[in-house]
Amino acid sequence: MSASDTPGGRWTDLDRPPLNSAALRKALIRPGGLWTALDVVSATGSTNTDLAAEAARGAVEGAVLVAEEQTAGRGRLDRSWTAPARSGLFFSVLLRPGDRVPATRWAWLPLLAGVATATALSRAAGVDTALKWPNDLLLTVAGEERKSGGILAERAGEAVVLGVGLNVSLRADELPVPTAGSLALANAVSLDRDPLLRAVLRSLEEWYGRWRDAAGDPAASGLQEAYAAGCATLGRTVRAELPGGREVVGEAVAVDGDGRLVIATAAGAREPVAAGDIVHLRAASAGE
Repeated sequence: MSASDTPGGRWTDLDRPPLNSAALRKALIRPGGLWTALDVVSATGSTNTDLAAEAARGAVEGAVLVAEEQTAGRGRLDRSWTAPARSGLFFSVLLRPGDRVPATRWAWLPLLAGVATATALSRAAGVDTALKWPNDLLLTVAGEERKSGGILAERAGEAVVLGVGLNVSLRADELPVPTAGSLALANAVSLDRDPLLRAVLRSLEEWYGRWRDAAGDPAASGLQEAYAAGCATLGRTVRAELPGGREVVGEAVAVDGDGRLVIATAAGAREPVAAGDIVHLRAASAGE
């Protein structure tokens, strides 16, 4: 029995009940399905780190690890991610695209996770989730877009560990920075984490299946079109800060077949920028 199945104890915040791992496993693990194991732990440093270790030991595709609290949660470039216990969804999944998808197309996995999560939240929480390339989830709070979640994909040998962090019930005084948001602050119709997690994992299974069946082709699977439709970055003037102090400023006009953001500069060039090369992507005024 996992810690989240045990009544009483530290689970005293009635507004933030623990996840029911037994019910989640019953709902999500089925013969022929993607999800093969699901564990909920009360706390850990990083679900991505833990699942990467499992991958190194030969864990099969479809393992899901959920933490009620992460003490060393990481975003891209090892940026920290913290939130109170049971205030969000913090989980990682183990995927093995293997021979069916060339490794050159694995860069689409964090974008795929963004599309899947946004689709699920629209259905289950009644909120419009926008995507900021390459890995942020944005919700509208008080009329402005705020980062409310993030995605981290990491290679683990021949596997990929895909982590998702989503603020669910955080109040304004609990936000890590004033520009952050949560489902609660975006007036979501539901803050019940069990159905929200089920919805996200089912959507992820659906999109991953399409992408894998299309050999990772983002156009044939519909992923490239879906991402572009939900990407708030496109059509805006941005400044991409690259290693070595180089910057690219211009309008974000497309996400290409390799998952790179294409920036049209004032000089007329169209420069693709890969997620792995970028340090920061910021909004820029059109005059810069």
